[in-house]
Amino acid sequence: MSVTEDLSMTLMEQMSDWLASAVIALPRVGVALTILLLTALLVWAAKTVIRRISRQLKLRRNLCDVLQLLASVILWLIGSLIAVTVVFPTVTPGKALTTLGLGSVAIGFAFKDTFENFLAGILLLLREPFQIGDFIECEGAEGKIEAITVRDTHIRQTDGQLVVVPNAQLFHNAVTVRTNRELRRATLICGIAYGENVDTARSVISEAVRNVDMVRDDVRDVQVFAKTFGASSIDFEITWWTGSEPLDIRASRDQVVAAVKTALDDAGIEIPFPYRTLTVNEPIPVQIDGQHDDRE
Repeated sequence: MSVTEDLSMTLMEQMSDWLASAVIALPRVGVALTILLLTALLVWAAKTVIRRISRQLKLRRNLCDVLQLLASVILWLIGSLIAVTVVFPTVTPGKALTTLGLGSVAIGFAFKDTFENFLAGILLLLREPFQIGDFIECEGAEGKIEAITVRDTHIRQTDGQLVVVPNAQLFHNAVTVRTNRELRRATLICGIAYGENVDTARSVISEAVRNVDMVRDDVRDVQVFAKTFGASSIDFEITWWTGSEPLDIRASRDQVVAAVKTALDDAGIEIPFPYRTLTVNEPIPVQIDGQHDDRE
């Protein structure tokens, strides 16, 4: 018998063994496929239940998507492990989990930042420190939240530019939520001349600010305090409450400045220009009509 015939016989025997093994394993494969089909149905049912519960509890859509994703991953992991152990009886769930754990460690090191942002996104969606539509500021990124995903958050700045911030940055750093409440306090500094009466100026300023439409003095009163002795004026700190969005702050400040300026002018109270006093320690020569004069 030649070498070619020996190889052919060996190949035929190997194929026969494979075919026999496949026939023997065919029922197990069928059972595994059935398990995967049931897993798919279970995943669909879990997503449906989560969606209905989220609607009843009025949860955000992004949070609902995260819960559905977690349920799908867990159910598919369990179903796949059961299917593998059915097809390959020598592979126990413990061995499969060990192999999966080693692979997860390697994947975790390779995609550390991605998984960190993913977990941070889940925690942010669960805790809800801010919502879509809020104006926030974090590490130089400031604007209105347009979307919160499991990986990053989209912030639209007031100048129209879009900033995509990783969720880990929002989770690890302090975040200022400017629209956490409906009202926010605004502050303005206004100075009057030293020759003016402080009490009278305070009353004029207070009355002017209270008459501004965007000032919510019905909720919290306007406050006017003499703050400091400035270089050319006595400075007042004016505080009032208005809407919490950036446009509300800017618009109310515009109205308050105009109202205070008009009220002080009508009352004859001076808003001084900066004054400078020069002190000369040595005599200054004076030139008069071409003649030199050493008088001061």
